[in-house]
Amino acid sequence: MRKLILLATMALAAAVLPSALASAAPAAPAAAPATTAAAPTAAQLLAKTNSCTQISNGKYKTDEDVSGKTVAVCDANGAVFWKADMDIDCDGQRSTQCNEDTDCCYQDDTAFHQSDGKPLNAAKLPYIVVPSSSSIWKYSSSQLKGGGSCAVIYNGKVEYAVIGDTGPSQIIGEASYATAKDLGINPDPSNGGTDSGVTYICFKNSTVSPIENHGNAVSKGESLAATFVNNN
Repeated sequence: MRKLILLATMALAAAVLPSALASAAPAAPAAAPATTAAAPTAAQLLAKTNSCTQISNGKYKTDEDVSGKTVAVCDANGAVFWKADMDIDCDGQRSTQCNEDTDCCYQDDTAFHQSDGKPLNAAKLPYIVVPSSSSIWKYSSSQLKGGGSCAVIYNGKVEYAVIGDTGPSQIIGEASYATAKDLGINPDPSNGGTDSGVTYICFKNSTVSPIENHGNAVSKGESLAATFVNNN
């Protein structure tokens, strides 16, 4: 009888043991989450601007005091771009950096406003300036508008900014104090900026909302820049 009981017990244990071991075994590690594709590098973006399909009717000057018109606006798949200098725009909200004392040409307004109706803050918000519409080029005809997303490239760095202001109709190459500072360019409105080496890529039919949210500008800009690299 003992042998029969022992054999029955052993048989029962043999049947139960595999499932017990399976339930006690550690769970397989969860699959790693998908990683977000890295934003394009400055070199990858610049490689897509080596040739120019000119859409401007003629070219722009980089400054009021130069005679030569050397900058064309170029078309691309999903964007337009130009290569110019960078003058410093300090217009908009008064700040320690931007006011009548620091900037001889200071204006207390910008063409496009924050979501609360106030002018933009050039000292804090990276934005670029597009030329006012003229016979040379109308930015709106290229599906660009206030708050549109742009990538600004200088010396191996990329800054994502918004279209924040309009400037003279015959001159191109200007961005806010904050844009210059982030790119390592002297942002002083009286003696800052750089004479060359800046590439501006603005993405068609794009909007950063609210315009003053730089974090949103970066995330949208990185996504649009990746698409630009892939499609050109």
